[in-house]
Amino acid sequence: MIFDNQKVCIIAEAGINHNGSIKEAIRLIKVAKTTKADFIKFQIFKSENVATEHAKKSSYQKKNSKDFESQLQMIRKYELKYSLFKKIKNECKKNKINFLCSPFDIESLNYLKSIGEKIIKIPSGEITNYPLLREIGKMKKSAILSSGMSNLIEIDNAIKVLTKFGTKKKNISVLHCITSYPAPFNQLGLSAIKQIKDKFKVNVGFSDHSQGTEASIAAVALGAKIIEKHLTLSRKLDGPDHKSSLSPNEFTAMVSAIRNIEKAIKKENKSIKKCEIENLEIARKSIVAKKNITIGEIFSDKNLTTKRPALGLNPMKWTKVIGKKAKKNYLKNDFI
Repeated sequence: MIFDNQKVCIIAEAGINHNGSIKEAIRLIKVAKTTKADFIKFQIFKSENVATEHAKKSSYQKKNSKDFESQLQMIRKYELKYSLFKKIKNECKKNKINFLCSPFDIESLNYLKSIGEKIIKIPSGEITNYPLLREIGKMKKSAILSSGMSNLIEIDNAIKVLTKFGTKKKNISVLHCITSYPAPFNQLGLSAIKQIKDKFKVNVGFSDHSQGTEASIAAVALGAKIIEKHLTLSRKLDGPDHKSSLSPNEFTAMVSAIRNIEKAIKKENKSIKKCEIENLEIARKSIVAKKNITIGEIFSDKNLTTKRPALGLNPMKWTKVIGKKAKKNYLKNDFI
């Protein structure tokens, strides 16, 4: 297992939100650190290895960037030279935040291998990329597999390729994901988190492309141990992913909410908590006289009731009191 199973791992997805600028990439690292994310994740690729000139852009990419470009023309603008990733990794170390990267081709994977990466994040679009999965498996490192646009059979096949070539299953994490920007709430299918965990017996998480933070927080309550969410310096920036990303303040609030949810869902037996004890006396009730009662009078529903505070007889003793004779006089509201 690559993560502390007692703590949710939160990944700030910088992706290509640096807009091809190493300066902006470093700014994202510093901002991600302030949000208290555990990792910041980038994307590494050689454009010519990823797409042909015939590859079209998705509707969200057309909407958020110049629609007359091809996908290849678009991604060229966001490609960073390999040498810059060493600088990015060092900057992460300097800022004490973990570096993570998604390779989109074997050449880029080999570069990550050369700089000693121990965790490989596999993008949703590569879940059926046998050659890339094979080479990741050969590294025998930890792998985080995003499962957007896939079904259980395709997830199973990807896991089998990784394990066949050397990755231990205990080192594989699978992130439920809906590859749509933004992903509509009525299609998030968060129940798949438990389904993936139960079926494949792997660490599970959620790569969240919905708007806001509710889905990520709900995913943690449902058992997600990894949350990945896009981070941007500003949603007003040009680029395909900025508008479906969180601002620094929003990301910080999400991290805080997740840490609170972790505490709230900690597994333990139902019991009276320390913080509740002082309220027991105030909120619970005792058996008291409903009206004045004289000695020898029979206790009944007509002359007894229950009221706060809980300093007298527990009302659960009601049936043991009803029908008994009063051994003394009681004024209205006296404890029995």
